[in-house]
Amino acid sequence: MRKVLIISPYFAPSNAADMQRIRMSLPYFKQFDWAADVVVVDDKYSEMIKDELLLQSIPPNVNIYKVDALSKKITSKVGLGSLALRSMWYYLKTVNRLLKATKYDLIYFSTTQFPVTILGSYWKRKFKVPYIIDIQDPWHSEYYQDKPKNQRPSKYWFSYRLNKYLEPIAMKQVGGLISVSDGYIDDLKNRYPIIKNIPAITIPFGAFKPDLQIAADSKSIFKPLLNPAFKNIVYVGRGGADMQPALNTIFKALKSCLDKNPHLFQYIRLYFIGTSYAPAGLGKPTILPIANEYGVEQNVIEITDRISYYHTLATLQQADALLMPGSDDPQYTASKIYPYLLTNKPLLAVFNSKSPALNVFKEYDATFAYSYDEDENVQEKISAFFSEITNGVMAAPHYNIDATQKYSAENMTKLQCRFFDEVTSS
Repeated sequence: MRKVLIISPYFAPSNAADMQRIRMSLPYFKQFDWAADVVVVDDKYSEMIKDELLLQSIPPNVNIYKVDALSKKITSKVGLGSLALRSMWYYLKTVNRLLKATKYDLIYFSTTQFPVTILGSYWKRKFKVPYIIDIQDPWHSEYYQDKPKNQRPSKYWFSYRLNKYLEPIAMKQVGGLISVSDGYIDDLKNRYPIIKNIPAITIPFGAFKPDLQIAADSKSIFKPLLNPAFKNIVYVGRGGADMQPALNTIFKALKSCLDKNPHLFQYIRLYFIGTSYAPAGLGKPTILPIANEYGVEQNVIEITDRISYYHTLATLQQADALLMPGSDDPQYTASKIYPYLLTNKPLLAVFNSKSPALNVFKEYDATFAYSYDEDENVQEKISAFFSEITNGVMAAPHYNIDATQKYSAENMTKLQCRFFDEVTSS
């Protein structure tokens, strides 16, 4: 059995999206002839919400090595918040020690804390161990270059230049790329001809059924967020200006429903929960201002504070229906697709027509998944969804069993392991 050393700065119990692929894969690696050790940053240095329930899904026989990091309380005084940069030196020391003591066949960076991946080049030179990088989001990107300053992330000037400098260092000797989107891989290979012929594969996040049971068993510990007097349609996740085209389409349809039958549709509530990454109580609404533009603010509730992963799942299970607005970025595919589908609740999804997410919905035979820019009569279709929910006539969806198996966490782990085989044998 071969060994892979996984680098994932954020890890359970930190409620960070970029560690979910690894958490959901750990129970299955050995099944496909790979033993995995994981090097994480001690969660006391993480600013993410903690969810101790995440630890229930971690196999007890997996070695989890924790590294230190500089305190954010200190580094934030000079504008440095990145966990990757704060932990880089500690990663270097710890992984050097591990690579000296144990034979690993592969190093696997699975994180959006991309600066830490530059260490892969050093470890390959020093220890002759190949490394691969999981591109869950774009690293260096031109996406915000033509956007107004008020739509750019904080510290964009610095991060843009840092990413532009560090990305080529990490890519120079990378042995393979995993990504959630074909487009992310294409962008990197076009930008760096030196990696044009390296192995690459697109693997979405998987659907991990045990999480639904953990959430159901723990629902009593979570504060209820929904008002049962209404028909509650729920989205949990970040907001942002890039979602405005999808939200415009959704709110236009809702406005049309309210104008035609205000007494019926006044009982709909669209919840947008956890829309800001800011500390609790300091988040700035990004959804409600758009609802105001369409005059549907009475039917829209935005809760900017983040909630824990299992609180999210418990809330989705309590909803009458689910909502998923996509980004205007055509390469965007939401990792939350699979937990949403697993709940087996009616689901309305509105994405850019070129998003890979729409292909996934099609494979699942999801009925109410549309593009805001190409689907004909999309307003009427969304209005029909709202009508069926409000009238209580929408049945639970019946998803394609082949897609359910294809996108399971177990099968996604199998794809990762076969890719490990390819990279280490080339």
